[in-house]
Amino acid sequence: MYLTLCDKIGAILREHTGKADAMLTDGGDHADVASTIAFSLAKEYKKAPAVIAKDIVNAIREQVMQDTGATTLAVGPYVNFIFGNKYCSDVLSLAVRDGYGAGQTKSERVVLEHTSANPNGPLHVGHIRNTIIGDTLTRCFRKAGYPLEVQYYVNDMGRQIAIVAWGIATQGADINAEGKGDHLIADVYIEANKNLDKDSTLNEEIDKLMQRVESGDPETISQFKIPVKRCLDGFKDTLAAMQVKHDRFVYESDFIRNGDTEKLLSRISHLPEAKIEETLSLDLTNYGFEKNYILRRSDGTSVYAARDLAFHIWKGHNFDRVIDILGADHKLIGTQLQATLNILGEKAPEIVFFEFVSLPEGSMSTRRGKFISADELIAETERRALEEVTVRRPELDETERKKIASAVAISAIRYDIVRTIPEKSTVFDWKEALDFEKQSGPYIQYAHARACSILDKAGTFTPCYEAEGEGEIVLAKQIALFPKVINDVVNELKPHLLAIYARELADIFNSFYHAEPVLRAEEKTRNRRLTLVDATRNTLKEALETLGIDALRAM
Repeated sequence: MYLTLCDKIGAILREHTGKADAMLTDGGDHADVASTIAFSLAKEYKKAPAVIAKDIVNAIREQVMQDTGATTLAVGPYVNFIFGNKYCSDVLSLAVRDGYGAGQTKSERVVLEHTSANPNGPLHVGHIRNTIIGDTLTRCFRKAGYPLEVQYYVNDMGRQIAIVAWGIATQGADINAEGKGDHLIADVYIEANKNLDKDSTLNEEIDKLMQRVESGDPETISQFKIPVKRCLDGFKDTLAAMQVKHDRFVYESDFIRNGDTEKLLSRISHLPEAKIEETLSLDLTNYGFEKNYILRRSDGTSVYAARDLAFHIWKGHNFDRVIDILGADHKLIGTQLQATLNILGEKAPEIVFFEFVSLPEGSMSTRRGKFISADELIAETERRALEEVTVRRPELDETERKKIASAVAISAIRYDIVRTIPEKSTVFDWKEALDFEKQSGPYIQYAHARACSILDKAGTFTPCYEAEGEGEIVLAKQIALFPKVINDVVNELKPHLLAIYARELADIFNSFYHAEPVLRAEEKTRNRRLTLVDATRNTLKEALETLGIDALRAM
């Protein structure tokens, strides 16, 4: 509804001014939407923007009212638009329906790659920001109506995997022992690196393994494949606990076996930027890179970057929009990848780079102090959530309290990580993340549960799709913004916008609930406010589910 009205207003402005861009923006506290178009016309019209704004308002006011029901006002140099009562009514009639906020089915095919951690140990706290950003974007794209495939790119033939394979062969490790495979693989990897540090000549054995796996030696391929699968099985369990699922696992080795990597290297060798010495590399100085981009080693084996390029060319040929989620430590290789694909005339991916998430110092550590696994983070958050739920709901049996605590824990982790803009580093704080009274995932869940409780107590009522008074109108207009926010997330690749929106909706609902009697109101007012509560409940549910969070009915 919001987007439809903006489109109509934009068309009216474009028709009146002859400008291609209506320059619509958020109206802030003064309007639902505003236009800054008067600024762009000042030089052409040789008038002050404030004068131009008044002229525009006088010229389009009646048409805007007729087509949209919005009031048009000039406030200084801004042309402001305030939506009327029909807008609120139309919004509320839509917002109570299942699936509210969903966009029309699109034809543009999208592929989104996220997580893609090396299978040499469990997912850790540093990985899951990638996972949560990627999965939230995935849910937003699907909510917006895009056919999307989410992929995990498996590094199944890199040096880390060679070290694991060597470690298993030389250390007698049993990776099929009881326990999660990713944690068992980590033990092998850490021990193997200790041995390699003690005797650097052993690295020659790692190099030989990498040469043999690339040449297609069946025994070596099996040596690599078995631990990779064991580790990935562990990853899938961790991802499932966070309500994350990939549609396809694409293996790096596939692009060696099918010949794509060799074809790519042949193409690159004929480029003017190619440098063929002992290695094959690209001179990317024209793109701002000082060092050459090495793609083939002196021993003839390809590097990870070459296989990654082949992978991205395949994605570009099969999808209309290609999106990668990468940590800030991958910014160099990510931008080199984009530059090389541009040189080749291939589709370069859009990349969301994110800074890292950490925990307060001394909060939790593993036996080796090397990393904090995502499994540990989830377990500890669930433990703390159970303590909080037990204090709040001691009358519930243990099974029910654990069920709520599990949902609250995932909510706390996912929301606390996604609410911060990706380019900013963040610290996960258990106390803040699990605060039911403040800006957290559980806080939004609690607002949803409160709306459910009000409706359960109300019983049957006659829906009334109207909004009267400031409190009701403000809440209705916040509900109306949900489809716009989904659209903004998809266009700007900023999932934190949805997190902020959901929290603001919970804030406005809580203010409304405390200020306006609902159950004790007279009949028509009661019906109107209960309808508004139902629209809020449904919008919070849709927003939470798009954030990958369970919309609990009771907490």
